[in-house]
Amino acid sequence: MLLVRYKVRMSKAGVHLFDRLSGVNVLLDEVKVPAERVSRAPRYLSVALTNACELRCAYCYAPKHASSLDVDRVVAWAAELDAAGCLGVGFGGGEPTAHRQFVELCARVAESTSMAVTFTTHGHRLTPAVTDALRGSVHFARLSVDGVGPTYERLRRRPFAAVISAAGLLRSVAPIGINAVVNADTIGELDDLSAFAADVGASELLLLPEQPTAATPGISDADAERLVHWMRTARPQVRLAISRSGLESLVPAVEVIPGEHPLDAHMHVDATGVLRPHAYASAGTPIEDSILDAVQALREAA
Repeated sequence: MLLVRYKVRMSKAGVHLFDRLSGVNVLLDEVKVPAERVSRAPRYLSVALTNACELRCAYCYAPKHASSLDVDRVVAWAAELDAAGCLGVGFGGGEPTAHRQFVELCARVAESTSMAVTFTTHGHRLTPAVTDALRGSVHFARLSVDGVGPTYERLRRRPFAAVISAAGLLRSVAPIGINAVVNADTIGELDDLSAFAADVGASELLLLPEQPTAATPGISDADAERLVHWMRTARPQVRLAISRSGLESLVPAVEVIPGEHPLDAHMHVDATGVLRPHAYASAGTPIEDSILDAVQALREAA
C-alpha cells in the first residue's frame, strides 16, 4: 500500500495539502483558517544559487556580477521556511549546477525538510554521475530550451542533441518540465516546443516572455499578442504555464490557489542574499538573521 504523507499549509483560501513525492495538491477551501493561523512563509521560494553560467544568451536577465550563496545559509533558510508552511524551494541562477556544492545542498534540504526540492538547468553540465547523486533529493526539474534545432543552437551555441540527452538524464531523476524564453526568435516555434516537451516526457511547458535587459528590449507587443493567441488556441499534449510577466491574466494558465496574493504564492532570493518579489524585480530586502523577518518586511513594503 502506498503511504502518502501530506504537508499541511494554512492559507487564506483554506487548508492546502501537498505531497512532494507525487506532486499531488489538495485545497480544502471549505475550511476557514483564522488569520493568526495563516502560514507566514510564501508557498514557494526560488533561489539563485549563483550568477555563474558558461552560456552567454543575450536575453538572459540574470545579473552578470560574480555572486554565490553559502550552502549553510540556504539550508538554514529552508528550515525556517519549512516550519512556516513553505511547500517548495527551487534552485536556479545563473546555472545552479555550476555551484560547487549543488548536489550536497539538494540532499541536505531534502533530508532536513518536508519541502519539494526543484531546480532549473540548461542541462549541459549534467552527467550520469551528477544525476545519480541527485536521485532521491530532487522532486521536479526544469530544463531550459529556447527554440528547437537550429534556433536553439544559434541562441545557446550548444548542440541541440545535447539538450535531448540532458532531458533523458533529468527524467531519470524526477518528473521534468520545459522552460522556454519567448521572443522574436522563438515565437514561431511554440508548436515545435510543445511537441518537444511531449516527446521527452515533460509534464509542463513553462513560457517565459522575454524580459528587458541591458542588451534587449524584451518581448515586443506584437509577439506578446501572438503568444497570448497561441496559448488560448493551442491544444498541446503538456500542461501550459506562464511566468509572472503581465500576461498571465490574459491566458488560460492554471491558478494553483484561486485569488492568492503574489507574495503569498512566491518570493525569490538572488545570489547576493536579497529577497525579492520575483526574479525580475529591481528592488528587495536583504536577508539578515531570519528569512521570515525579510518576508515580513517585503510584504510591508509592498
